[in-house]
Amino acid sequence: MTQPVRYHTGGFPPGALDWPQLIPLLGPASAAVARYDGMLSALPNVAVLLSPLMTQEAVLSSRIEGTQATMGEVLAFEAGKEQAGVSEEKKGDIEEVLNYRKAMRRAEELLKDLPLCQRVAKEAHAVLLDGVRGHNKSPGEYRRIPNWIGPPGCKIEDARYVPIGADALPEAMGRWEKYIHEDAPDRLVQLGILHAEFEALHPFLDGNGRLGRMLIPLFMAKHGLIRAPMFYISAFFERNREEYYERLLAVSREGNWTGWVAFFLKSVIEQANENQQKAQAIGALYESTLRQIADLTHSQYAVHAAEFLFCRPIFKASEFYHMPTLTPASGRRILDLLQGDKFFAELRPASGRRPAVFAFKTLLNLAEGREVF
Repeated sequence: MTQPVRYHTGGFPPGALDWPQLIPLLGPASAAVARYDGMLSALPNVAVLLSPLMTQEAVLSSRIEGTQATMGEVLAFEAGKEQAGVSEEKKGDIEEVLNYRKAMRRAEELLKDLPLCQRVAKEAHAVLLDGVRGHNKSPGEYRRIPNWIGPPGCKIEDARYVPIGADALPEAMGRWEKYIHEDAPDRLVQLGILHAEFEALHPFLDGNGRLGRMLIPLFMAKHGLIRAPMFYISAFFERNREEYYERLLAVSREGNWTGWVAFFLKSVIEQANENQQKAQAIGALYESTLRQIADLTHSQYAVHAAEFLFCRPIFKASEFYHMPTLTPASGRRILDLLQGDKFFAELRPASGRRPAVFAFKTLLNLAEGREVF
């Protein structure tokens, strides 16, 4: 019988890497991140424009762990479309995705005053598991019992991987936190090592994968690699899920840090390029949308309307009417004009006191990277 792989006690931080294998990836990775960061600096109100990508990141990071909600389902649920008809399982999936976004926002808020540290990780974790599946698994607290990774219901001897023991976890997380702030030959290599170590330690009873991926853009922003924590990496890991898990496992099984770091750098290159293309396309869509709304409505509120659509690409008509920056009368007028111009798709018609639900399908398809609406 195959023995489970166990945590690499004494193997962090790694003593040596095969730098000749990594050097060909370092320049392209740094350049790709710099180009993406340049695109971020060129976008107006970047947090609003890229909010659909944040939702998509939450969807994909959660999907790696088995959650099946799509971005459209999440946004439609948030807008109140047919919530009564959503199964409990699907509702659980959607709520986990929504919590991912909330946890990310909480971490961003904390990092305005704190370094990236264990406190940030714990508080983000508490939000991540609040009121969803896993709420009974000590949100915001390190585990005090053993855990292991393997088929559902398996015994520890049948596990694929056994993390560090709970008694050694506080000291190990202290080493992890210390390494965040050490000088390193390359920040992206350092980040790859940090991500692998966090997943290997598996400090919480649930949510480790999602939180570990959330920490990637937080580290990048805190160390000045990008101007805001808006780097979306989970698409690569989801496309290459088996290799992602295998590379992480090989760190503990055979000390193959170099193989993992090379894989991580490739993920950064591919996703930086993909993120840049999407951000550029979203920026162009915003400019054209703003012009269309202004030409169609001749309203001083065109900017507010455009920003609302990018922040809430699936929305109830009543939400549009009552956005804080518009009067209800202006909101109704603008929405009627946009609806008449077939600016977006109607997902649910108005019925009685129930408002219509609309989707800005051009933006949603762009964020998804495929035609879904």
